[in-house]
Amino acid sequence: MKLLRLKITDPAGFRSLPCGFEHHFRTEWSLQEELAQPEGFAPFVCAGPNGSGKSNLLEALAAIFFQLEVQRVRRNFLPDIFQYDPDDNPDGIQEHEGYPNAYELEYLIKLPKERRSSGSPEFAHVVVIKESEKSPWLRWENNEAFPVEGFAFSRLSDEERDLLLPQYVLGYSSGENEILSLPFFKMRFIQFDEYWNALARQLPYPGRPETRLAYLDSGFSQAILLCNLLLQDEATLQPFREDVGIEALREFRIVLRRSIPATSQQISAFTSGEYALPTETQDGRFTDTNVVYFDPETGDYRLNLLQGLEANGDERTERTAIVEKLKRCATLHFYDEASDTLILDYRINEATKQAFRANFDDPAGPALALFQALQVLLTLNLYSVSDTIKTDLYRSNSHYVSETVPTLASDQRIMRFKNFYFAMQGVEKPMLLKELSDGEYQMLHSLGLCLLFRKTNSLFLLDEPETHFNPHWRASFITRLRQCLPDVEDAGQEMLVTTHTPFLISDSKPEKVLVFAKNKASGKVSIEPPGFNTFGASINKITMSKVFGKRETIGDHAQALLEALRARFEQGDEDRELLLTEIQQQLGDSVEKMLLIKAILDSDQPDNGEEQG
Repeated sequence: MKLLRLKITDPAGFRSLPCGFEHHFRTEWSLQEELAQPEGFAPFVCAGPNGSGKSNLLEALAAIFFQLEVQRVRRNFLPDIFQYDPDDNPDGIQEHEGYPNAYELEYLIKLPKERRSSGSPEFAHVVVIKESEKSPWLRWENNEAFPVEGFAFSRLSDEERDLLLPQYVLGYSSGENEILSLPFFKMRFIQFDEYWNALARQLPYPGRPETRLAYLDSGFSQAILLCNLLLQDEATLQPFREDVGIEALREFRIVLRRSIPATSQQISAFTSGEYALPTETQDGRFTDTNVVYFDPETGDYRLNLLQGLEANGDERTERTAIVEKLKRCATLHFYDEASDTLILDYRINEATKQAFRANFDDPAGPALALFQALQVLLTLNLYSVSDTIKTDLYRSNSHYVSETVPTLASDQRIMRFKNFYFAMQGVEKPMLLKELSDGEYQMLHSLGLCLLFRKTNSLFLLDEPETHFNPHWRASFITRLRQCLPDVEDAGQEMLVTTHTPFLISDSKPEKVLVFAKNKASGKVSIEPPGFNTFGASINKITMSKVFGKRETIGDHAQALLEALRARFEQGDEDRELLLTEIQQQLGDSVEKMLLIKAILDSDQPDNGEEQG
């Protein structure tokens, strides 16, 4: 994917991006050069002071693709909040706060080889236009089959949408950027509702998320690391080895809680309305469904939430059901009837890896296929969220998403990992993931999600992914990203990274550096080029440029001391030798210190007139 242009045409603007805000990610000249002479993966680096609006650009893109994705998913399980009045808006969804109501987005998306004839373009040129209170329209600019005026997005076939949308839109924030995560959280609940609908109606479920948006926060870190260590080859894992020193996966356990207590509302969803009313048998189960049953010991009804992911004697789903696949790969699995819990243990050897490769075979790679299966299971942990909270979240423009969504205790979760051990260089005993430092954890997470999606056409939106890195890791981060996302046929990733570190800028060409500034009076954001060749520029040069607006290379407290020493020198009543000694003792080496010392030494030299006299 290659972003070309974003314009906000909503009269209200979006966040700090004003109406009329427009950014061209690539000029026509730079695009042609990039296509003719590709130089490997390079992210857009969004830089600027705190609060300059860097994240707003990522938020706008996430919100736009959320709107498009809601129109793509099947409407029969969408929450009521997204239903629409066909008389007012026959092709659209209800408008909500927190999303741009009007915009233009333009990008290129790589077409699969089988969809390209001889001489046809490698990329589809896509333009998405949304006017206020109307649905998005789409044009495929370089395809004569699409008329100039375009198609309503909702009228495109699934195949056409698959061609013209990025395969995945992936979000990650190392901090608490709740606004970036908001559309992803909403899509996560839609994904849960999709499964709930299939479960209630006893429909087959594909075993992977149907939605393209995924916010890969810390809750997915174990799954990301597991899938990579288990199924990526040694060459692919080299970035892990070089910085963090992580070695082979040793063992892990998956705990699956099969059933949950059912409320009367949940029972009614499975036993009334459009569903056939099941008949209760003497053992407390219902003859028409295995999902709902009565627990005679507690007097409560329960829902088997894993029913749609198990084979349950059905030969048709024996090979495809997620739980059955995981059981076939396990070294040992057992069922605890008292807690209705399935426990799967894995001791890692070559046979274990081969079993996972055989059961999670996929064109995008077994690591991604396994991750998506685990993603489905982890999403089931949302079962405790009430319809009221979900409706509030769907309507929300909130900055407090994580406070809205409750966190379950470990024994209440449908799916969780335990005993996750791996080897580390220089460490004798296997380690747990929780024993890693914040920086190690963050490095494995950010690089790991790149490795999983390296063979896809995806858009990555990473908000300050290097906050816990040491200077060496910050300096090597762009190199690691390039290692994780090499050129792969029929795949192409686009990435936007927000940062406060000059190291990422020094490893980026100026056309890939977006310098953000916010007008203090109006609060509106603008983007400008850096104004100098950033690639290979020194850290001091970048720090002191308009990118970060820092004129000094030392800290403010040290700068204040240096200015006090300068003032004493300029008063002229100090012994210069003693002053120079004090400067050397008080301050470490810096450009500012050397300039002050030079000024003192030069003041001792007679001017030309004194020499001649």
